[in-house]
Formats: sequence, structure tokens, C-alpha cells
Amino acid sequence: MSAWETVVIIVGLALITLFTRSFFLFPDEDLPMPAWLRRGLRYAPLAALAAVIVPEVLMTQGQLIATFQDARLPASVAASVYYFSRRDILGTIVTGMAVFLPLRIGLGW
Repeated sequence: MSAWETVVIIVGLALITLFTRSFFLFPDEDLPMPAWLRRGLRYAPLAALAAVIVPEVLMTQGQLIATFQDARLPASVAASVYYFSRRDILGTIVTGMAVFLPLRIGLGW
């Protein structure tokens, strides 16, 4: 590819990205949406978070973990217990890491 073609492609992709990411700013009023879709979209962030976290905790290199001696399991349980008892995100992260790091570094799990 020539330098000119590269510049045209970069500018074109930038314009497409700008248009698609700012599309929700164009209308003056909310777009009409069925109530069932509005209710369903409330769960989208939770579903996306679960889709990222669950495989990370339960799988290693594409396979389910075969042993309970994995530092991620007790760390996830401890962080979950802390969150559901206190509802504090920072404390949840600190609790999970406080369990995870000694098991991973200290015991080599």
C-alpha cells in the first residue's frame, strides 16, 4: 500500500468510528424502545461482567481447572462474601487480592 492509501484508510476508519460512537447524540429526544427491551438492557452490564470474569476464574488455557488448589477460587469466594456483606467495591478488590496473593506467591497455587 502506498502512503496515500494508508492515510485515506486511517481517515475513513476514524470518521466511521466517530459517527458510530456519537450516533446516540444526534436525536433530540429518546429513541422509542419497547419496555421489554429497556428492562433487558438493565442486565447487559452484569452479563458482560460475568462473561469476562467467570471464564477467568474457572478456566486455565481453555480448560476447566482440575484442582481446588487454585488461588482464584478462594479469592473469588472471599471477595464475594465481602461484597455481599459490605457492598464496597474497593474492599472487595482488597479482600480478593489479600487472599489471592499469599496463596499464589506463598504457596505457589
